[in-house]
Amino acid sequence: MRPDAIARADRWLAKPLCAVLSGFDRLRRLGQRPAPRQPRRIVFVKLIEMGSTVLACPAFAEAEKLVGRDNLFILVFAPNRAILDVLPYFRPENVIAVEERNLAVFAVSLLRALLRLWREGVDTAIDMEGLTSASAVVTYLTGARRRVGFYNFTSQGPYRGRLFTNELNYGFSHHVSKQFLALVHSAASDGDGAPLLKERIPDERIELPRFVPTEAESAAVAALVGSCDGPLVLLNPNCSDLLPLRRWPTQRFVELGRRLLDEQPDARIVVTGAPNEEEEAEAVARRIDPERARSLAGRTTLRQLLVLYDMADVLVSNDSGPVHFAALTAIPVVALYGPETPHLYGPLSTRAKALSAGLMCSPCVNILNHRMSPCRDNQCMQQLSVDQVLSATRELLAAPPA
Repeated sequence: MRPDAIARADRWLAKPLCAVLSGFDRLRRLGQRPAPRQPRRIVFVKLIEMGSTVLACPAFAEAEKLVGRDNLFILVFAPNRAILDVLPYFRPENVIAVEERNLAVFAVSLLRALLRLWREGVDTAIDMEGLTSASAVVTYLTGARRRVGFYNFTSQGPYRGRLFTNELNYGFSHHVSKQFLALVHSAASDGDGAPLLKERIPDERIELPRFVPTEAESAAVAALVGSCDGPLVLLNPNCSDLLPLRRWPTQRFVELGRRLLDEQPDARIVVTGAPNEEEEAEAVARRIDPERARSLAGRTTLRQLLVLYDMADVLVSNDSGPVHFAALTAIPVVALYGPETPHLYGPLSTRAKALSAGLMCSPCVNILNHRMSPCRDNQCMQQLSVDQVLSATRELLAAPPA
């Protein structure tokens, strides 16, 4: 779903619903039993962005410890389900996918999803969608008596009513992975004190699962790539059209690829991308080198893409889902940031280099503005030079393997 559509839905539909449901909830709580002291059945509301779903892995792992895998659910838009089928935390039948092709389909699909959660008797719902009014409404409608989410308190931002029992401050000084984990810690607390969470989360608590391909998967992806006697370099030049400001100029990916091939006579380059980027990715590969570069955009499943990361030597990518998917493997990553900041959304990999021009106007998209910036000239990406990116890539290629 596009950011502008989300913003319109939030403004004209979800905000009034937040107000109405907040009033209803005040009356309902008068005669309602309190939630169990500890969560028994948890649902995460994580509708969009597969990349940030990877950043939620420490939170998922903590919730699994609390209630067990059988009692863990997640509500997600259907196009974003693929990453959850790779992660180990949820039983396939507990991933509840909502179709959002059009408003009618969405409404019917969401109602079915909510009915399922009511039948399951979920007592704790955790909203991971930042500060949108719509996700607050959906979290409330799960029927959970304990509802955990970010709240504005005295700050400006999207109106969310008072639909959460456990309200957290969204902290722009902490990585998103820690903020997601704080939501789970708050769900296991008594909910007293505002804002939550009044405890420290050490860096050691932030870990990702490691993706391990099968021999058959490795062989199949190797056949797609073809023979390669030297380094295998992956370029991901096209971030989603949802946020075109995040694009590093395509010509610079072409120049980067050519210079890498000049320096590494045995190297091969593979251009990756989504199915809707197939044509452009093919053109990039041809411009780099028709013989030594090829495109696999649109030709792999997400799982096959992770296999490709596992066998490659480095990935260079715009700030998008692939930098986070790659963190599930050992591949070194050069991640290019501009309108968003790696301080909040950097990949959780010890072998990643996040590059940013550090302009005063950046970051200009965040959860307070539905990631809709007024910028029409992304100098934050244009001022990242090929020399900078090439230097970081060289350094990672020269480093010993993990």
